[in-house]
Parts: sequence; C-alpha cells; structure tokens
Amino acid sequence: MDEVYKYNLKRWESLAAANALFTKPVKDLTKKQSREYIDPENILGKIEGKQVLCLAGGGGQQSIAFALLGADVTVFDISPAQLDKDLNTSRKYNVELSIQQGDMRDLSCFGKKKFDIIYQPFSLNFVPDCSLVFREVSRITKSRGIYTFMCSNPFFTGITEKNWNGKGIVLNSEYKEGEKVSYSDQDWVFTKSTKSKDKINPPVEYRQTLSKLINSLYENAFTLFHLTEYISETKNPKKGSWEYLTKIAPPWLTFWTRRK
Repeated sequence: MDEVYKYNLKRWESLAAANALFTKPVKDLTKKQSREYIDPENILGKIEGKQVLCLAGGGGQQSIAFALLGADVTVFDISPAQLDKDLNTSRKYNVELSIQQGDMRDLSCFGKKKFDIIYQPFSLNFVPDCSLVFREVSRITKSRGIYTFMCSNPFFTGITEKNWNGKGIVLNSEYKEGEKVSYSDQDWVFTKSTKSKDKINPPVEYRQTLSKLINSLYENAFTLFHLTEYISETKNPKKGSWEYLTKIAPPWLTFWTRRK
C-alpha cells in the first residue's frame, strides 16, 4: 500500500461521504437509457450474458447500466464507500453485482481471461504509470475482448477554466510522462447537497503522455480501434468558463481497444 493508494483511498472515501458528482448512483435508469449511457456510439455490440468488469468504477453508475442490459457484472474500486453505493443501488434495481475492493494496479484477485468487457471510467490518471494497469487488464481480458477507458487529454492534464488569463488558456506545466499535477476541484463536481467539501483533498493526477498510452497498449496486446473526444456542445460559451475551455480542446479522451 503506497502513498498513491493511500491518497486515492482517502480522497474517494471523502468524495463519497460528501455526495460529490461522481459518487451519485443513477436514478430511474431504463434499459434503453442504459445503452445510451455507457455506449452512445453502439460500439460494444451485444452485452447480454457477457462478463463485464467496471474497473475503478464504483458509485452505483455504470455497473447498474450493464446489469440492466443483462451482463454479469463485477465492480472493482479502491473505495469501500463507493462499492457500498453499488450494492445499495443494485438492490433498488433488483439486479445482481459482484464487488471487489483494491488497487487498479493489482488485479491478481481475478483469473486469466475472465472478462469479455472491461469498462474503466475516468481514473487512469490517478496512478503514475498506465502500463501497470494495462498489464493487469491484459491478463484478465479474453481474446478479442474489449477494454475501454477514459483518461485526461495528455496535453491538458490538470488544466481547468481557472487557467484562463483573459486572452487564452495557459499551459503551465511540463509535458512529461508521470508528472504529478494537482489542482482545485471544478465547481460542478459539487452541488448544494455536498457536505464538508472544504475538507476534501484536491485531485492529484499523473500525466500519461500520448506515446506512453499508445505504446503501452500495443505492448500489452491491445489494438486501438476507436477514439472518442469530449467537446462541449454549448453554443457561444462565456470566455473563461468550463464550457469555453472544452471548446478549445477536449479535456477527456475515451480509448476503445480490443485484445489480440
């Protein structure tokens, strides 16, 4: 249990207790909405009967959508509080989930070639070396299985609307693999119902350069077949706002890969 693990555990336990955005379980989700939620571009194909791992994906969100679509779902997350939300939400929807607590860099609790689909929401940047995660994921993914993950745009890691200087967005850190970046949570992470947000440690991310991401995927037997960029659809956003920032450059990328 290193300092990275300890920091992430403490932060996500605090976020879950504060009811932050990424810890809110889905409500009134239908089967049709489930597909739109986890796979709006209809890339995954048939999900019913598939073995699915929601990696670092606790909180009662994507896991519920996969379960409603008929998948056999396992949730792996560092935060016990997040996993509790999955279990509590699964009971409300009358679906079954398996849960496992741990570090995404160590998936030894799972056997080889167990999963058809591994779905990882934004979390890869919380560890310094993406290749450690890819190696573990490769071992537990079936041949031709799909691994999809969202991560920070490598060139924009740690950049928020607060980097606006009146003329443009300032890139103020070195483009370096594994660089540690910390910043303040964006306002939209919290709502009026959020409790004690001032006591929550700020996000700490590690830059995963584009070359490291692509090369590490290849080295661990994954082929990239689709890439999704997040760009705001807000028309004429106010300069210096989060929406304006996401018009300049996509803050997040989603990689869709297949194991050879």
